[in-house]
Amino acid sequence: MARAWHLKSRPDGMPTTGNFELKTFDLPKLEEGSLKVTNRWLSVDPYMRGRMNDVKSYVPPFALDAPMDGGAIGEVIESKAEGFAKGDLVLHMGGWRDEAVVTAKTALKLPDLGGADPQQFLGILGVTGATAYFGLLDVAGAKEGDTVFVSAAAGAVGSAVVQIAKAKGMKVIGSAGGKAKSDYVRSLGADAVVDYRAGPIVRGLAQAVKEVASEGIDVYFDNVGGDHLDAAFALARLNARFAICGMIEGYNKAEPSSFRFIMRIIAMRIRMQGFIVFDYQSRMEEFYAAMGAMLKSGEVKAQETVADGLEAMPDAFLGLFKGSNTGKMLVRL
Repeated sequence: MARAWHLKSRPDGMPTTGNFELKTFDLPKLEEGSLKVTNRWLSVDPYMRGRMNDVKSYVPPFALDAPMDGGAIGEVIESKAEGFAKGDLVLHMGGWRDEAVVTAKTALKLPDLGGADPQQFLGILGVTGATAYFGLLDVAGAKEGDTVFVSAAAGAVGSAVVQIAKAKGMKVIGSAGGKAKSDYVRSLGADAVVDYRAGPIVRGLAQAVKEVASEGIDVYFDNVGGDHLDAAFALARLNARFAICGMIEGYNKAEPSSFRFIMRIIAMRIRMQGFIVFDYQSRMEEFYAAMGAMLKSGEVKAQETVADGLEAMPDAFLGLFKGSNTGKMLVRL
């Protein structure tokens, strides 16, 4: 018997621990082309909030009273698939549980990138890092000399964006909540940091960003939406590019945010593009080579917030919406 977190009920607004239930379940029989894995690391991601709603999106919603899933690093304990052996570490989507049976075609044997830690393939070397890399350099077309504004700059994706941008010769303005996180973003090399839990509450976020980016911004990498996106509208320079990755501020709201400065899209010819990292699946080898090199050189560092034990998964997930994580949120089994 395996254990997995099940979605007990769909949340109305902010989820609670009452929406989850840890239950045992029978693993399916191991068929040809499949792997049985014991999970070592589980990924905790904001996009999972959308899957708790019964709405159509780019990934299917979680089913009620059924095991939830998500990114995970597991160790193969039994294989009926060519190319996979007992003891291999694999990246797969059978998360939120301690054991899983997955098809080999949906599992990736971890590549050898010069001693990278396994959990980094859920973070800086995984979907998180790829989101930052392709969102900044491809979607936004950011280039040397650009001024880049990054919301949630202490988070998993945001902290990667800050470091990639600095490695590529850009000026970086980050936002973060609280002194500790603001100091962390500065330690990553950001040229300036706006603490949205301090002054901006009084004088407005757009004004706070303007004080450190008086000539405006060329690129906005959005992880938050709401007031941060509006501040970016206010400060966008001509032909600014916005990469819209996430809008965590609105994930638990019933009503969408309103924007005072949205009409500047026209005058400044702002280009906005939403994106999903899976659009770039065919270019992951390019990403591994580039990010692996930056990690090895020290231009980019991995930061993780780790909770221990399968029982910790819901609290770790809820912590994303309370600002509990610096860098990538993970659960270690």
